[in-house]
Amino acid sequence: MLTIGSPAPAFSAPDAAGNTATLETFRGKWLALCFYPKDFTPACTAQACSLRDNYAELADLGVTVVGISGDGPAQHKVFADRFRLPYTLLSDDGSVRAAYQVPRSFLGLMAGRVTYIIDPAGIVRGVFNSQINIKGHIAAIRRVVKGQ
Repeated sequence: MLTIGSPAPAFSAPDAAGNTATLETFRGKWLALCFYPKDFTPACTAQACSLRDNYAELADLGVTVVGISGDGPAQHKVFADRFRLPYTLLSDDGSVRAAYQVPRSFLGLMAGRVTYIIDPAGIVRGVFNSQINIKGHIAAIRRVVKGQ
């Protein structure tokens, strides 16, 4: 995985509306880039809803939340609509996951769940890697952005 202090790799990926987002799209803001395995799975839905439920607080801290998985834009739209997700979901063809060195888990069978906290200048300031500690991703974002 990328280490704290590393420049965040550039990326380009479509969102649920089919628009292309890049790292530069988010430059000048804190970015929580949340890699997750798959829409509609129990843990991923729990993580998505946890981000939704904490979205206002994170926005007040100046954090832009972005979820990213290998699901396509159409599926992301259904997922976001169903769970009223107020943040961007990006579709990754595997290149963003590779650039961010997100490891696979569960004997390499499942895409990893890693949150990168990137500062407004594009530098990785925090990394949280856990398939099962869903609340830990939110706590890591808060801790890094608040400087604690």
